[in-house]
Order: sequence, then C-alpha cells, then structure tokens
Amino acid sequence: MEMRDVTMPKVPAPSLSRFPRKPAIKIRASQSPVISQLKDAWAHRELLYFLIWRDLKVRYRQTLLGAGWVILQPLLTTIVFTVFLSMLVRVPSDGLPYPLFAYAGLLPWMFFSNSVSTSTYSLTSNSYIITKVYFPRLIIPAAIVGVRLVDFIVASVVLIGLMLGYGVSVTSGILLLPLLVAEMALFSLAISWWFSVLNVKYRDIGTLLPVLIQLWMFISPVIYPSSLVPIRWRPIYSLNPISGMLEAFRASLFGLPFDWTGLAISAVVTVVLFAYFIYVFCRWEEHLIDIL
Repeated sequence: MEMRDVTMPKVPAPSLSRFPRKPAIKIRASQSPVISQLKDAWAHRELLYFLIWRDLKVRYRQTLLGAGWVILQPLLTTIVFTVFLSMLVRVPSDGLPYPLFAYAGLLPWMFFSNSVSTSTYSLTSNSYIITKVYFPRLIIPAAIVGVRLVDFIVASVVLIGLMLGYGVSVTSGILLLPLLVAEMALFSLAISWWFSVLNVKYRDIGTLLPVLIQLWMFISPVIYPSSLVPIRWRPIYSLNPISGMLEAFRASLFGLPFDWTGLAISAVVTVVLFAYFIYVFCRWEEHLIDIL
C-alpha cells in the first residue's frame, strides 16, 4: 500500500489589525450614569459604613496616642501659628483671641485638606478590591471623607473648650453650623473624587498635591481674616469656596456678621463642582480597571 504525504494548506493567522480597538457595541444603562451611580451607592451604603469603621479601627491601632492625634494635630498647629503670626507678626484676628481665631479656621481646613490628601490615593491603594469585586467606586473616596468627618467632630471638643475658656457666648448663628459642615463635606467629596481618578491616570498628581494644598491654604482665610485682602481683589478671592465657608464658620460660632454674598458664591460653586466632578468620576470609572 503506497503512503502519500498529505500537506495541509496553511491558514494565515488573523491579524490583530483587523479587530477594532474599541468594541462595536457598548452596553450602557438607559438612565444617566450619575443617577445610576448614586442609586447604586445608596444601595451599597452598608459597605460605606463598614469601610469607615474599618479605617477608624486600623488607622490608630499601632500608635501610642491613638485617636489623640486627631486633637493634637490642629492644636499644635494653632500653637505654632499663634507664636509666629500673633506674637511676632501681629496678624489681626477680627477682635477675637488669636488662638481661638486660628483653631476655628484650622479645624475645618484640616478636615478638607486631610480628606483630599488621603482620598487621592484611595483608588490605587484599594486596587486589589476594585479589580476583583464590583461595587460603586464612589464609595471608596466617600469612606475617607467620612472618616475625616469623625475626626472633625472629635477635634471640635477642643474648640468648645477654647470658647468656654475665653468666655465666648453662643448666638443664634450657631444654627447655620450644620449646613456649613455639610457644605464643606460635599466640597471635600467632590475634590476627592476628582483627584482620585486623576491620580489613577496621572501618578504625578500625588507629588503635586501637597504643593497645591499648601498654596490653597495661603489663599484662604485660615490663619488670617479676609479683611486683609484688598477690596479690588475681593471678587476674585470670593470665587474660592473655602473662603466663604471659613468666614461663615467663624461667624456662626462667634456671632460675627455674615458675608452672605461670599456664602452664596461658595454654595453655588460647591454645587456646580459637585455635579461636574461626580459626572467626571462616573465617565472615567469604566476605564479604571484597565489602568489599575
């Protein structure tokens, strides 16, 4: 029986260039991605509570003073600024004792700056969870802001003690304080969402952020009153939402007159940035897993 060699015809391998770089069909929710994400985040609110509780337990577990650092950080910073700015430079404080004036500015400012600084790395540091389990990614930066809000409440005990020590009486303006804290939390959350997704794509953000936070502090009335700003620069200065929040925060605590124009500008800018940055986060979220 004669054997013959049978050679199979060669089939050319498919070229990768024939396949489109982007899928021809992409399935999306029928409603707005922002509304869908917010509803999904609300459905996973128990996960948000768990992440906040986890971070609160882990953060100070191996420290000597534990949660005492929450109080010491703004308190020690207030002492430093009191020595150098009040005693040496003689910075005015709107008729208030400078330690009380400075602490009332540093307390909300540290809530904002610590929230943004920590939330910027929240997505990259939790990449092992994001790439394995689905849940609304909005929750991760929100949990960091929630932890810092607890720190803010704890550190407020020192502010109450300073007010009692200096004999500052409470006025009806204190009723506006919860709204101001909520506005500060929304603004912190919006900036945290923005920087967290930027840091996933551009890792330079983590290096640049401390410089930006430091500059932001000096263009905000944290350790000086806004009355030092020249009148011609006030309209531009008021575009900084932190400016209106801090001035209103002190006014509600110490019975000072409210700058309603600055507070209104601060509220409008906060709402606009919150809506825009949550939209940006939701649009970029579908690419996070590929980058991480």
